[in-house]
Amino acid sequence: MIVVATEDFEVYHGVVTELRDRGVSFTTIEPGDEWPEGTRVAIVADGDAIEVPDGVEVVRADPNRPRRAVESALSTLRGGDGRTVIGIDPGERPGVAVLHGETVVAAFQVPAAEASDIVRQEVEDAVDPVVRVGDGARLVGARIIDDIQSVPVELVDETGTTPYLGTGARGMGDVLAAVNIARLDGEEIESRTIEPTAGELTRIKDRSREASDTNRAISEALARRVAAGELTVEEALAEHGGDVVDDETETDDENPSDDA
Repeated sequence: MIVVATEDFEVYHGVVTELRDRGVSFTTIEPGDEWPEGTRVAIVADGDAIEVPDGVEVVRADPNRPRRAVESALSTLRGGDGRTVIGIDPGERPGVAVLHGETVVAAFQVPAAEASDIVRQEVEDAVDPVVRVGDGARLVGARIIDDIQSVPVELVDETGTTPYLGTGARGMGDVLAAVNIARLDGEEIESRTIEPTAGELTRIKDRSREASDTNRAISEALARRVAAGELTVEEALAEHGGDVVDDETETDDENPSDDA
């Protein structure tokens, strides 16, 4: 049983809300009250001087990070190594799954530019974390890997990780794939250099055409910079005022007509 024992209102409110959101059974006591029989984990505030019975694990909660305290308490109840593993299914909106041991404790689907920030938040204070990134969506995956620092990263063969989605599960595929990726061993990697294919550059240019007010695509040079993560499509358009001539478009000056 988890017992919340603190007079710190912020800690109490944050931890209790997290526990209720997860459907976890728990109870609360005032410091100094008798501990309930079967108490296994006590969640208290940082700085609380509270005596707990022998054999009860103490988790100290930061008022600004109640979820971390709840995850630690649940990990203690479940047993196991509790290693933090983050799986990422790369794409324009990657699925991100956070596992402690075999249990999924958090899931996200965010713009690709925010994936590395999620990783940094989730591995803070974690013991021996690892990030596993699927090898699909090569350009986005390479940028995510390059953005992740100070955490071991593994590149995972994501073949077969996207599950069949039945009725009512639409939109969950990337997150569920991230869970499967997190559970697969991969090859440790520090960076991934990708030379964009002609097809990938064409897709970037098509995206820029859709985003442009004038229905004009960015140049291949700019598309390569987008592929490398140096620019977003919007930044590439803005660099030329949103009116960029495609590489394959020729002006009248470049091909003057022959006057007879």
